Amino acid sequence: MKKIGLISDTHSFLDESVFIHFANCDEIWHLGDIGDWGVYEKLANFKPLRAVWGNIDDHTARTYIPETLQFDMEGLSIVMTHIGGIPPYYNAGIKKMLDMYKPNIFLCGHSHILRVIKDKKRPNLVYINPGAAGKHGFHRMRTLMRMDLDNGKISNLEVVELGLR
Repeated sequence: MKKIGLISDTHSFLDESVFIHFANCDEIWHLGDIGDWGVYEKLANFKPLRAVWGNIDDHTARTYIPETLQFDMEGLSIVMTHIGGIPPYYNAGIKKMLDMYKPNIFLCGHSHILRVIKDKKRPNLVYINPGAAGKHGFHRMRTLMRMDLDNGKISNLEVVELGLR
């Protein structure tokens, strides 16, 4: 079993409580719009970090981390990117990627809207967007998520509210 912390859209702000909320996580996955590279470094020094760059991320982020990640963990196929749309309204590039990899979990950020959706057109796919953890944007509540992955299943999926923006 792996415990995963999900975070997105920090926009150069990292709430110190993230380290408490992710203390029991095996890995942290950042879904883009990291902002200041120091946010990436703090998270990477704390726990193993998988990250993708987002539309506000600079040359440093785009040099060291990918735009999209695809990997398997605990019997699940996972795809991460920053701009993903929502089921079933993915753009053509995302649809191709989902058709090619056939993931069980599709993770993205960008919208600042926390969502977990079972994709009706892809019955084995769960779409997850943890909302925004930073202070920049139109969201009211800053959020992140945690989940467990074990033997092909997602469990203990939970939302953590970090406070008002």
